[in-house]
Amino acid sequence: MPEATRTHTTFDSINWTDWVPRERATLLFIRRDGELLLIRKKRGLGAGKINGPGGRIDPGETAEECAIREVQEELCVTPTGVKPAGELLFQFVDGYSLHGFVFTATGYQGTPTDTDEAAPLWTPEHAIPYHEMWADDRIWLPFMLQGQSFVGRFLFDGDAMLGYDVEVMTATPE
Repeated sequence: MPEATRTHTTFDSINWTDWVPRERATLLFIRRDGELLLIRKKRGLGAGKINGPGGRIDPGETAEECAIREVQEELCVTPTGVKPAGELLFQFVDGYSLHGFVFTATGYQGTPTDTDEAAPLWTPEHAIPYHEMWADDRIWLPFMLQGQSFVGRFLFDGDAMLGYDVEVMTATPE
C-alpha cells in the first residue's frame, strides 16, 4: 500500500523516505518593511485560519508558477522577487497527505484586495498571530523569517499536530 494512503497515528510510524504525497501545494509570503502579507482563508483546507496565500499545484505547473498564480487569484497582486524558502510534508491520520513548497517574495505589483477566497492582512513580523494559524507555523516560520532553508515533516489529526521534525539547511557560501 502506498505510504500516503496508510493511516498513521504516530509520527515515528511514517517512513518519510518512501512517503508519497496525495497532493502538492504552495505557500508564498510577501515581505515588506518588517511585515508579512498574510491572509484569512475563507474556504477550503484551513478555512478561518490565518496563513500565507497558496494552493494546490495544477498538472504541468511548477511550484513557483503555482505560488504566483495563487497569490494573483487570492489577493489580486503579482509577487516579485520570488525565491524558494523551504518544504513542508504533511501527513494526516485520515490518510490525506500534502507536500508544500514555501516561497518568499520581496515585492509585488497591484493592490492587495479582498476576494471570495481570502482577506489580506499585513502583519508585523514580530507580532505574527500564531494562535490563529496552523500549529506547525510557529515551528518553521521563524526559520523562513531568518532566511534559513528548511524541510519540515508533520503529522496531524485534523487541526491537532501529533508530531514533527524540522531539518534546517546550512547556508553555503556564495
